[in-house]
Amino acid sequence: MTAALADYLGREPAAFVLLAAALAGFAVVGVRLSVIDWRTHRLPDRIVLPSYPAAILLLGAAAGIAGDWHRIAGMLGGGAVLLLAFAALHLLHPQGLGFGDVKLAGLLGLYLGFAGRAELWWGPFLALVLGGLWSVLLLATRRATLRTSVAFGPFLIAGAGVGLAVLR
Repeated sequence: MTAALADYLGREPAAFVLLAAALAGFAVVGVRLSVIDWRTHRLPDRIVLPSYPAAILLLGAAAGIAGDWHRIAGMLGGGAVLLLAFAALHLLHPQGLGFGDVKLAGLLGLYLGFAGRAELWWGPFLALVLGGLWSVLLLATRRATLRTSVAFGPFLIAGAGVGLAVLR
């Protein structure tokens, strides 16, 4: 996403401002949701659901102004793919993955899909790696057992953030 941001800065300042606003929203919502999920193991709909239209409007407008129509298709497709994939995982094991994580994955899929196909797959992969490493660390330090519940939202957000910041 940093490449798109730099590209928009050079050729279309209005698209740059909209994309920067979308990324600022990602950061603010991501930090807020991470803190809430870490403390309560909940991802409130009152935060996640309004973030969908905000992301779609800001990202879509940025892509439209820049003439990057493929990014709009990628954004919508990415949101749908991650929402459906995580919904399937939730149906297979509802105790292991909450529906808040499913809704969050769809939101993150909008950003990752806007950035590109590689980012769309790397974001969730990095979330699994980060969450797995944290769980192993908790087990190794005897701060958790195999039955301990770990909030996954912060790792989904961190994986998406790393994917957006580092890739391309």
